[in-house]
Amino acid sequence: MKRPTLAKRVGLALRKRREALEISQEDFAERIGMHRTYYSAIERGLKNVRLDTLERVCASLKARTWEVLKDAES
Repeated sequence: MKRPTLAKRVGLALRKRREALEISQEDFAERIGMHRTYYSAIERGLKNVRLDTLERVCASLKARTWEVLKDAES
């Protein structure tokens, strides 16, 4: 079975953390100043997120970037 792309795995890790905080995708995207459809594409692994954007998203999720990347590798 083919392993999902890194973008897909990172998106899933972000989604899990957002859902654990019980924040809707729409509310979270608004909170970080990002359009909901763009943030949705990140969570679905359809967009390669820039490192500075990933850092901003992680900070808003109260997570360190390396933690999210570690989750993506697990």
